[in-house]
Amino acid sequence: MGEWVGETIGPDVWETCRGLIPAGSVFAFLAKHRGELFPAAMFADMYPSANGRPSMPPQTLAAAITLQALHGLSDFETVQELRCDLRWKAACGLGLHDMAFDPSLLAYFRRRLARSARPNRVFDAVREVVKATGVLKGKHRRALDSTVLDDAVATQDTVTQIIAAVRAVIREVPGADAVAAAQCTAHDYTDPGKPRIAWNDEQARAELVDALVTDALRLLGHLPDQPLGEKAANAVGILALVAGQDVEPAEDSEGRDGRWRITRGTAPGRLVSTVDPQARHVHKTRTHRQDGFKAHLAIEPESGLYTAVALRPGAGAEHHEAAVGLDLLADENKPLDVFGDTAYSTGDARQTLHEAGHRLFLKPAPLRPAVPGGFTLDDFAIDTTTAVATCPAGHTVPLSGPGGQHHQRKASFGNLCTGCPLRERCTKARAGRILTIRPHHDLQTAARRQAATDSGWQADYRRWRPPVERAVAWLVHHGNRRLRYRGTFRNDTWLHTRAAALNLRRLINLGLTHTHGTWHLAPAGA
Repeated sequence: MGEWVGETIGPDVWETCRGLIPAGSVFAFLAKHRGELFPAAMFADMYPSANGRPSMPPQTLAAAITLQALHGLSDFETVQELRCDLRWKAACGLGLHDMAFDPSLLAYFRRRLARSARPNRVFDAVREVVKATGVLKGKHRRALDSTVLDDAVATQDTVTQIIAAVRAVIREVPGADAVAAAQCTAHDYTDPGKPRIAWNDEQARAELVDALVTDALRLLGHLPDQPLGEKAANAVGILALVAGQDVEPAEDSEGRDGRWRITRGTAPGRLVSTVDPQARHVHKTRTHRQDGFKAHLAIEPESGLYTAVALRPGAGAEHHEAAVGLDLLADENKPLDVFGDTAYSTGDARQTLHEAGHRLFLKPAPLRPAVPGGFTLDDFAIDTTTAVATCPAGHTVPLSGPGGQHHQRKASFGNLCTGCPLRERCTKARAGRILTIRPHHDLQTAARRQAATDSGWQADYRRWRPPVERAVAWLVHHGNRRLRYRGTFRNDTWLHTRAAALNLRRLINLGLTHTHGTWHLAPAGA
């Protein structure tokens, strides 16, 4: 990569207008230390050619996307700030008369980052600064949480999805246009809009859905047998998915006559838009649903610094908080106190973290009694070593061997419940009480007991768990609850840049400076 040797256009803003740049701000810090934070060598692999140089120094673009993520701006808004705001000019090293660059250059720079071996190098650079300052030295706590981020596209209904998916196949797959002309009759697929029907007529809607699904299946069944490129293969896959995710055989159909209706309910992992196939319905609680992705965070609660972040689709067991939380802690090389809510309190997560030597402050999920106000699992004496369970009335039964999807064991009290004086507080089942004992039962039981009786555990949880909620609030401030990009990878890269910018601001507030070639935190008032 060639070096930038040009001169600024107009007077150097930092040299001439330093008094106008707020002291202690991210702008002033980048103006003074941009070169140390983002050295030219950091981007050498992104510009491998030795001939020429980038049209704009990558250090300037790195500073620009950091400020962009910090303030939640679009590419156009970012360039406007670079043209008109002295603070932005100083931070990015532009001259007073510099008109910056076209907004598309920011997208071009992000693409280069995404295609590189280290797409999150801005986050990594700030993390190295955190390490160099020693701000986390001796701090052995990490708090985990997640939050839903709204996707950048509109949620589509079934009709819109099928029409859009058929149009994509016609556009991307060679020969699909001829097949559609011969086989698809439910709609004019040159028109991206919805068919004109009486939308308040339930029968008309049902007939349209049936016809559109039939068109999709005919198109898929008559496509030429040929190798497909990435875009064509994705288009075919999305059409196959949307043609089946929201429909089921008609009420009086056996499923073989090609008649369909809208499914009662929502399919697990339902695709919500053909524009962003990775966005999903997300249930943060039982009653609140959003469409988008989940941002997962690990923070050090005393300093408020993000130690790891990840953005994942909002549905699927592999994207559950407990699974992603383990990934967020994977790079930690010393025992920690780990804080989290009930989402992180699964048996597998507890076992893994326990084996890694961490102390767990994960809020256990509450047990639900089979009878309101009655006995829960913890009211039974369960010995997994000798494989027996004893009920509150003193009846003892053996545990079955592991079985089922989750390798659970069963304890069936059956006829012992007949005539039992405690039955009304225990079960309503005609066949008597049956307990389900999952793996890691002893770990979960001990965790519930500790959370209920250990005052020290309770005090630590109340003190160190809430700061992660503040970190979530920082993350989504300035309208950053809604994502600007499509797809998991692009939004994950944005999330890392956003966390890097917030970490940098926090370090500056703690007194970050660079002297004699090293990063350190200056004492307050120094």
